[in-house]
Order: sequence, then structure tokens, then C-alpha cells
Amino acid sequence: MIKQRANGSVGGGGATVAAMELDLTVDPVELTAVLVDVPSVSGAEGALADAVARALAAQAPHLQLLRSGNTVLARTDRGCAQRVLLAGHLDTVPIAGNLPSRRDGDLLYGCGTSDMKSGDAMILHLAATVAEPACDLTVVLYDCEEVEAARNGLGRIEREHPDWLAAQLAILAEPTSGLVEAGCQGTLRVTVRTAGRRAHSARSWLGDNAIHAAGDVLVRLSGYRPRSVAIDGCTYREGLQAVGISGGVAGNIVPDACEVQINFRFAPDRSLADAQEHVREVLDGFELEFTDGACGALPGLNAPATQQFLATIGLAPVAKYGWTDVSRFAALGIPALNFGPGDPNLAHTRDEHVRTDQITACTELLRRYLTGS
Repeated sequence: MIKQRANGSVGGGGATVAAMELDLTVDPVELTAVLVDVPSVSGAEGALADAVARALAAQAPHLQLLRSGNTVLARTDRGCAQRVLLAGHLDTVPIAGNLPSRRDGDLLYGCGTSDMKSGDAMILHLAATVAEPACDLTVVLYDCEEVEAARNGLGRIEREHPDWLAAQLAILAEPTSGLVEAGCQGTLRVTVRTAGRRAHSARSWLGDNAIHAAGDVLVRLSGYRPRSVAIDGCTYREGLQAVGISGGVAGNIVPDACEVQINFRFAPDRSLADAQEHVREVLDGFELEFTDGACGALPGLNAPATQQFLATIGLAPVAKYGWTDVSRFAALGIPALNFGPGDPNLAHTRDEHVRTDQITACTELLRRYLTGS
């Protein structure tokens, strides 16, 4: 619940929020609505991070706190044999006329409801109400997940405060519709360029059309047969897709240049170098520029901490389609899972919403694990 507002009302995407106080002990569904109503587009998470830090300081005295930019970290130090890290990002994509939040029966609508303020509410509620967890607990609520990797708050914590990321298991509260999604796919972006010779379109035989030359690129992509790879019982499906094309000078000119943007989503058994080599093989003979890429994460389901979590909550894991920050934890040698309320297919949409029963169910399952009950 918001106990105080100043400098205008919360919500709508343009109001200034000051001296806002959160009650982390309220029902996580209500807490989700409150978090959603505080705009926190990537790079502008300050008001929400301030409120989260104040609330944890006031309502979770059992936690040590650290603030790094717009990332808020908290942890217990009880000397337990195992430490579990719960992570969620505070930022959202730009608001699309979907604030403030609204309730329609069992659905809660608004920017960030699914991705991932319902997961944040779950984490914050448990951090405040489970004072003596069965394992040591670290909470990381970070900024700038929805933008370029260089700005990601987890990356900054890894560089500046690596000890805060030490754990035997990391649980990222990304939207999974209440399922446990193990690991994640890797992602690779590449630009393919074709060249030609410019000419007047009335005398096209004097030129060489670069857009036509890109046709073979599209043929190879449309005929591509992606792998399905089973790892630890989870099946990852790959995909190599054209996601953009550009070319042309004017309506009467044969174009001499064309670019095709391609995205490769690959199973976590491939390294980034392996993925690049595979794309080179598929598009042999064309000029390629790799513009971005990130490794996937193996499921890590054989780790004792992962097996204990799955046994406690009683859910069978499935593969994660898409890239998430579990990859960062996997690179650190920490088994990591995605688990949270919200449908990932609704993320970033105008109609974004979350089922309130998923918020309740995920929170109670995670409480069962943290308390060892």
C-alpha cells in the first residue's frame, strides 16, 4: 500500500513521486498494483528504487542493505550452509497508455504487471515476511534490464560488488506463467549485406540489383531446418529468422546495397563462437557482420540446490525460450532458474496483464521453499 504521495499522483507515466512509502507485508497482489503504478521505464527507476530501499530498511531489519545506482540489494547473514539469491528487475519498457493499473476480475492490467513487477512484489513480500529463512537469502532488485546489456544493473553489481552475487542457487522472477523454466537460449544478431551496381530503372540491364541479390539469403533462411535439443529433460528449439530488411534509393533507381537483419536463437549447448560459426556455414558466401550476442544458460538441473528446490515446490521444469539474466548467473557457475507469475507472451504489450492467482500461488510455493516447510 502507498502510505503517502507527494508532488502529484502516482501513475500515468508523467507524475513525480516523492516520499512514497510501501507496505511490503500486504497481499502481493495489492503490492503488485502499487509497484506498477510507479512508472519506472529503464533509466528512470529512481523513485521506485528509493521506495523499495526505504521499505526494506524499515520493514526487514533482519536484512543487510546495499544501494548501487538504482539497484537495491539485501541479504541475511545467518551462517547457513546454503544461500539462495532472488532477483528481479525494477524497470519496464516504455509506457504504452497502460498506466495506472486496473483490476478486471482475476486479472491485473498495466505496464510491467507481467514483466516483472508481479515477480518483484513476490520477492519483496517474502523478504519482509520471512525473517528466518531456512537458508541465507540474497535479494537483488536491479535496473536497466530492458535496454542494452552494458547498462544492466546486474552487470554493474558483478563488476563492483561480486560478493553479493555468491549463491548456491539463483531464482530469477521472470514471467513463466508459474512454471519453472530452466536455463535459457542464447541469442545472436547478424547483418548480411549484398552489393550491386546502381542504374536508372528504365535501363535496369545496366545495373545489378542488390535487393534481388538478397533473395538467396531469404531462400536459405526459409529453408532452414532448426534443431530441437534435449538437455536434462528440457527441449530447446532453435530458430534462425530474418527480422528486418532495408535497401533502395528511389523509385527509379536500381539499388546497389541491401541489408538483411537476422536473429539466431540457439540452444545452450552451443557457445557464442559455435553459434557464429553455424551462421557462417548457413550463409556461406555472404558478407556478415555480427552486431550482438549473448550465451545461453544450461539448465543446471543436476545441482543439489536445484533438485531441492524442484522437489520442494513439486513442479517439473521446462526449457526457457528466450534469453534472460539466468545466463549471467550460469556464467558465474551458479545454477539458475526462471520462476515467476505472469505470461511472458504478454510482456511489452499494451494489453499486458497478470493473473492474480498466479501471484498468490508463486508466492506461496516460494515461501514453502524458503521456510523449509
